[in-house]
Amino acid sequence: MIGRINHIAIAVPDLDAAIERYRSGLGATVSAPQDLPEHGVRVVFVELENSKVELLLPLGENSPIVGFLAKNPDGGMHHICFEVADIKAARDRLTASGARVLGDGSPKIGAHGKPVLFLHPKDFSGTLIELEQV
Repeated sequence: MIGRINHIAIAVPDLDAAIERYRSGLGATVSAPQDLPEHGVRVVFVELENSKVELLLPLGENSPIVGFLAKNPDGGMHHICFEVADIKAARDRLTASGARVLGDGSPKIGAHGKPVLFLHPKDFSGTLIELEQV
């Protein structure tokens, strides 16, 4: 059902510092910042040959990233995103097996302009999983 890893997301307390670290320290290509108010985040993508790293900064006090950074003030891995061919079929298969979809269960449009869903971390060994339809 799942395809390749689309990206690994890292929550950061200072997006500009993180961008600089990836650009100068690792020589990475980093996208322009993008605000996603419906998800409560500002993101950039570190472009890799075979995947991406998404750097996340909270966008406002209601962002789900605020709580994560309160527990992890230096930042850290927030979630992993897998590609799926049909997000609704993947959702239905997962919920039938007992997995919990966060929110109301309806896909939202993510940073790449494609439908995404998040799965409860308690159902996946403590890891928040994002599914993105490709």
